[in-house]
Parts: sequence; C-alpha cells; structure tokens
Amino acid sequence: MDWSPIIVSMKTAGAAIVFTFFLGLAAAHWVVGLRSDKMKTLLDGILTLPMVLPPTVAGFFLLFIFGQKRPVGMFLSDLGIKIVFNWSATVLAAVVIAFPLMYRSARGAFEQVDENLIFAGRTLGMSEWEIFWKVILPEAAPGILSGGILAFARGLGEFGATAMIAGNIAGKTRTLPLAIYSAVAGGNMKEAYGYVLILVIFSFVTVVLMNVFARRKGGKRR
Repeated sequence: MDWSPIIVSMKTAGAAIVFTFFLGLAAAHWVVGLRSDKMKTLLDGILTLPMVLPPTVAGFFLLFIFGQKRPVGMFLSDLGIKIVFNWSATVLAAVVIAFPLMYRSARGAFEQVDENLIFAGRTLGMSEWEIFWKVILPEAAPGILSGGILAFARGLGEFGATAMIAGNIAGKTRTLPLAIYSAVAGGNMKEAYGYVLILVIFSFVTVVLMNVFARRKGGKRR
C-alpha cells in the first residue's frame, strides 16, 4: 500500500482544523452577538452555504476565485504563492467544506449558554472578554469540541472540492478519498479496501468521540 495518501490526508486535515476551528468559533460568536435577526439570517445562510452545495460546485467556485488567471490567483502568484493544484489547495478545500459544521456546532453551543451566567459576570464587573473566556467558552466547550471533531473528520474525507482545485497528484495532493477513487478506477481493489478501512475506522472514532461529548453536555444540563 502507498502510504502517501494517508500522510497527505493527515497533514491536510490537521492544518485545516486549525483554521476551521478558530474561524468557526469567531464567526459563531460574532453572529450570536448580532442584534438584527435579519442580519443573523443572512449571514447564517452565507456561512452555511458550503454545507448544502455539492462539493464539486464549491470546488468550482474556489477554482474560479483562486485560478492562476483570476485576479486573486494572479495577485497571490505575484507574491510567490501558488494555490491551485498544490498541497495548500487541499487545505483550502477542506477548510471551506468543513467550516459550516464547525460554525453551526459552535453557534448552537453558544446559544445554549445560560444568559443568567453572562448577566452575573457583568454584575461582578467582568469585561466582555473575560466573560467569553471564563464563562461562555467553558459552558459551550462540549458542543465546540464536538464540532471540531466533526469538522476534522469532514476535512479528512473531503473529495469533490479537493479534486476540482487540487487535482489528484500522487504524493502531493492525493488524499485518501482520491486514493480510493484512483485505486478502484485502476482495478486495484486490495489497495482500495485498505484505504476504505482506514477511513471507516476514523469515522467510527469520530462518532464515538461525538457521543462522549454529547453525554458530557447532557450531564452538565442535569
């Protein structure tokens, strides 16, 4: 078995979850803090859109934005940064596709924090920054961590957008899902079985961890 797809996938998912986690956390906290329900609805739709779009469509938009002949792509090229058909493209695709899962999980967790705790913190003279780190974040931690695990697994299993913007370059952009596709297309079913088994194990561990955090969340409420 060629181990490079496993290495590429782990590097991609590891790098992507760093961006996805903090961007999703910041976006969720920002949207929850908005007073306008119309603005919340609009932003929620925009930030969640990659989750409902077919991954190939999301990949098409990424290719349209970051292509070498597009303004953004040309600007990055002038800076010596190449995105399309490079390893960084696999990270970008994983971030875009996994972001909505992290965002929605974090938003749901923030919205379920007891407002009385926030009011109590303000009464005690805590700043909004202190309230966020000492009150909101600890209370929302199970939901946030669950979203992070789900986003990591989604980034690990990304296929459509990655194929569009990163291609299927062996040892460079070929992730596990792309390796499975290539193995099946080439008639190498033994190799495909191995890759599938690895992804199934990762998926099972993800479900178990999510259930653990869900039980902790339920225990806190009781």
